[in-house]
Amino acid sequence: MNPILILSGKGKTGRRVAAQLDARGVPYRPASRSSAQPFDWYDESTWAGTLAGADTAYLAPPVGPTGLAQAGKFVEQARGLRRLVLLSGRGVGSPGRDFAVYDGSLELESVVRASGLDWTIVQPAWFAQGFSEDFLRYHVLAGEIRLSAGTGGEAWIDTNDVGDVMTAALLDESYAGRTIAISGPRVLTMTEIAAELTAATGRPISYVDLDPAAHVAELIEQGLTPEDADAVRDLFAVIRNHRSEYVSDGVEQVLGRKPRDFTDWARETAKTGVWGG
Repeated sequence: MNPILILSGKGKTGRRVAAQLDARGVPYRPASRSSAQPFDWYDESTWAGTLAGADTAYLAPPVGPTGLAQAGKFVEQARGLRRLVLLSGRGVGSPGRDFAVYDGSLELESVVRASGLDWTIVQPAWFAQGFSEDFLRYHVLAGEIRLSAGTGGEAWIDTNDVGDVMTAALLDESYAGRTIAISGPRVLTMTEIAAELTAATGRPISYVDLDPAAHVAELIEQGLTPEDADAVRDLFAVIRNHRSEYVSDGVEQVLGRKPRDFTDWARETAKTGVWGG
């Protein structure tokens, strides 16, 4: 068996897929700028060497319209691959997805479906680990979650559940040709998220609902490019417009168990000291 190629092998989901494959004794090859064979989404000269000898790949695309477009070009040039599992986003292709970041995700999904590969597309809800491993962690540490999500909700999912589903999709050929939507077991608004994190950390954490334009301005002030800031705003606009307030049962379908609840995740994560103690 050729090693499974993990594109973005150091990312939140890539690390978890690698751990699951390692536990099963399945060979894999992570690909990143620092891997033995360097891989860079924005340097096409690195693509052929990364693909050499690969049969199956897990693809977690870079964020933003430019990154999604690069991932699409990569798939079109992925000669030698037979099987591809794509990390996409829940709701891609649904009516009303009129934001650039979702247009890019839809285009990437279309490229994958037309690639001639045996593909599986997994569409998760927002990751709970965004509050512990990504930029939202700094909001928690500051005691204020400052976003333009309004009063909308999301069925936040534990990224470990995402990694488990991805691993199953990579190893089980019966998932070829399927799109699997996955989420946590219940919808939570940002105000409810703040309350959950307050209970888990023992520190007061509030949600500040920003105007979308003010949100973009703050993100740019923090160092994001205007394109990336607009992409973040557009993602939260999906929540703001109440388009994510539903539960998807893909975790139970694939793994035969319920997804982990946000409360349990927050309590266990607080014990690691990631939010101080």
